[in-house]
Amino acid sequence: MKKLGFIGLGIMGRPMAKNLLKAGVKVLATDLNQEAVRDVAAAGAEEGSYAQIGAQCSTVIIMVPSGAITKSILFGENGLASTLRPGSIVCDMSSVTPVESKECYEKLKDIGVGFIDAPVSGGEPGAVAGTLAIMAGGEQEHFDAMKEYFDILGSSALLIGESGSGSVAKLVNQIIVNNTIAVVSEAFVFAAKAGVNQEKVYEAIRGGLAGSAVLDAKIPMILERNFKPGGPIRINHKDIKNVVETAHAIDVPIPYTAQLYEILQSLKIHGHMGDDHGGIIQYFEMLADVKVQKQD
Repeated sequence: MKKLGFIGLGIMGRPMAKNLLKAGVKVLATDLNQEAVRDVAAAGAEEGSYAQIGAQCSTVIIMVPSGAITKSILFGENGLASTLRPGSIVCDMSSVTPVESKECYEKLKDIGVGFIDAPVSGGEPGAVAGTLAIMAGGEQEHFDAMKEYFDILGSSALLIGESGSGSVAKLVNQIIVNNTIAVVSEAFVFAAKAGVNQEKVYEAIRGGLAGSAVLDAKIPMILERNFKPGGPIRINHKDIKNVVETAHAIDVPIPYTAQLYEILQSLKIHGHMGDDHGGIIQYFEMLADVKVQKQD
């Protein structure tokens, strides 16, 4: 197996890189966080600059917080694109806007380099377990070339369509997940204020139509007051901002998601950006002056 470049060793990227190493992939990695680089190097990776990764690797995965960072890595001074050879493939697994993905695709196409936008769903637990859902946009041949790596990183990978399609699918995912967390939060704050046992409410409804993966993932954490991030609010805040901007650009009204963005803004002001996105419930708890938690 050829050497793979991996850029971005954050809450998601670090376990993803380690899973590739465990599977026997040779990884040349980098991140601004040197502690993360040392940790992944201890697991078997080599360290290299963007330019070195471009020169030595025909396939590169990027996993960073924003499209602006992706573009800087690719096209900044001594960036990845300065040394990438024709025929190479860049796979951006970050959550960015479709416009940013298409811009990267077109610029790299001009120098003969393929580009796949392949954001993921599953949060840190999915990254650690190698069970991410991968949604890709780009050309079939580039998707096929990435499939061996997708199979290590996730439990499913699907090519949605042309460049930018994967980023659209991720924004759809984020609309549903974050609005569902908000609705679940509102409902359980209602239960708490009404004075009933919230854990028993959860057990009563989870097997019915109100049951969902979001309900099962978040309510047990909330009841324990565990807001250690699997998917931090700051990342979801950025994703929902991307939703709002993209929706406005294509003339799609999004009243629920626009209100959700303001909820996330309030949580930002109150210092909750580092909390898991289950911490959205804290907005509704502030409004009702009550906490959702386990009861004796």
